[in-house]
Amino acid sequence: MAKVELDMPKMGESIIEATILKWLKSVGDTVEEDETILEIATDKVDSDVPSPVSGTIVEIKYEEEETVAVGEVIAVISTDAEEIEEVPNPATDTPSGSAAPNVSASNVSVVAENTKIPRTDTKGRFYSPLVRSIAEEEGVDLAELEQIQGSGAQGRVTKKDIIAYVANRRTATPSQTPAAPSLASTMMTPPPPSSTSSGSVEIIEMDRMRRLIAGHMVNSKQTSAHVTSFVETDVTNIVNWRNRIKAKFQQQHGEKITFTPIFMEAVTKALLDFPMINISVDGNKIIKKNFINIGMATALPSGNLIVPVIKNADHLSLLGLTKSVNDLASRARKNQLKAEEIQDGTFTLTNVGTFGNVMGTPIINQPQVAILAIGAIRKKPAVIETEYGDVIAIRQMMFMSLSYDHRVVDGFLGGSFLKRIADYLEAFDTNRQI
Repeated sequence: MAKVELDMPKMGESIIEATILKWLKSVGDTVEEDETILEIATDKVDSDVPSPVSGTIVEIKYEEEETVAVGEVIAVISTDAEEIEEVPNPATDTPSGSAAPNVSASNVSVVAENTKIPRTDTKGRFYSPLVRSIAEEEGVDLAELEQIQGSGAQGRVTKKDIIAYVANRRTATPSQTPAAPSLASTMMTPPPPSSTSSGSVEIIEMDRMRRLIAGHMVNSKQTSAHVTSFVETDVTNIVNWRNRIKAKFQQQHGEKITFTPIFMEAVTKALLDFPMINISVDGNKIIKKNFINIGMATALPSGNLIVPVIKNADHLSLLGLTKSVNDLASRARKNQLKAEEIQDGTFTLTNVGTFGNVMGTPIINQPQVAILAIGAIRKKPAVIETEYGDVIAIRQMMFMSLSYDHRVVDGFLGGSFLKRIADYLEAFDTNRQI
């Protein structure tokens, strides 16, 4: 009998685990190849997991609300329907109040099962290994757990519920037991801060996405020898051209044109000129990419950042880049990106000018070797060379900064690449048609 193991997929370069939101299939159900089996989520993106083959589900190893490491087997699919055996399904079977079912080693979740809190309480409500583990670590007994209003299926207490409860519990006096928050408040607001006894300092726990970003940034600084070069660019022609055509552009194409796709077009051209920027490092090997996938750092309403990726940017026109930029930025802010849309970037662009900053020293998005920061565009007096001599004029000026990995990108290469981007921007054709 052929059995195929379904692994927890990798959802991005910095993602090491994901949470099972909902099983759409149960043990014994037949599935077609590419049919969605379950929904999963990380702090960055939600996604559907399709079946890699056609067959019948014979085993489900993790329950809804369980957090599972990337690469772990989460289900087993048989391609021979005649030899299917009955296997308990932890995602749908309701545990008995008298005794917990036997669980094989392959069914044990990432969290240890040897907790003192039972799998079910006196009312028959089930508690996942993760919830029980967190409760025991924080000193939450079964009596307290029973008072928490769960937001999961059938009133189950989820990871978010127990974490929010513990955060509230720390700020309450010993005689106070805070009510469990609703699902809406748990998802939309950060955990309340814990204060010192003097009230002069607040201790705020990082949310999971911020912890992932922090780890990614520290790892990048430890991996790459960062160097940053700067150049000031005259983008007067671009500003004037965009101001002149933006209303007509939106009327014709139904899209607002920002500066980002224009900058991205120049970056793409420069990467074609300097392909040794479009690389990554694997030990002592340089991996040269023959495709250009540009990531664009996007600020989320929560204050965190995510980097959706425009694939094969060198194959897109300015209109195509504009549509891709607008679409990805909009869906990023709504948490609607797909897993593959935040992966496989070869170069990253971040616009610090959005926050009014004139320049920045960005940290490389591993495993890439360079990242470009675009500063705010400001009117400044500048010296202009003309056939009648030098004159001072008011121009639209902008700083760009390139951080690059000095292990493989020397100053000459990094500086030349940055200057080439500036050259393309300053040579922008003001008579360009849309």
